[in-house]
Amino acid sequence: MVKEGNKAPSFTLPSSEGGEVSLKDFAGRTVVLYFYPKDDTPGCTREACAFRDTQAPLKKAGAVVLGVSPDSVASHEKFRGKYKLNFPLLADTDKAVARKYGAFGEKVLYGKKVTGMIRSTFVIDGEGVVRKVFPRVKVDGHAEKVLEAVKAL
Repeated sequence: MVKEGNKAPSFTLPSSEGGEVSLKDFAGRTVVLYFYPKDDTPGCTREACAFRDTQAPLKKAGAVVLGVSPDSVASHEKFRGKYKLNFPLLADTDKAVARKYGAFGEKVLYGKKVTGMIRSTFVIDGEGVVRKVFPRVKVDGHAEKVLEAVKAL
């Protein structure tokens, strides 16, 4: 997994808002990059809605939120519409970006070892340096912890 103090791996992914989004598009701004397993599932929905609900203070602190999962752009568009998500969701269908960040790999799900998306969040500063890593995220209270990390930059 990418560590705090590392340069954030660059990426370009298709966005639910149309076109493509690259990390370099946000030079000079703080980026909250969060990886999640699947659109419209209970934990992922709670996490996305929490980021939606903390969007105003995150924006005020100068941060942009980007959600990443292996789902398609069409799936992301439906998910965003259903829950009125106010930030882009990026389609990492081949999981290449998740792998670069260490957000795809072995995890334990319901007591079994499986390979899949590892719910993780990275706070990246305006210089492209990872300032805070939240590995193996527990959803409840997570968005507030991310907001505190952003405010501390």
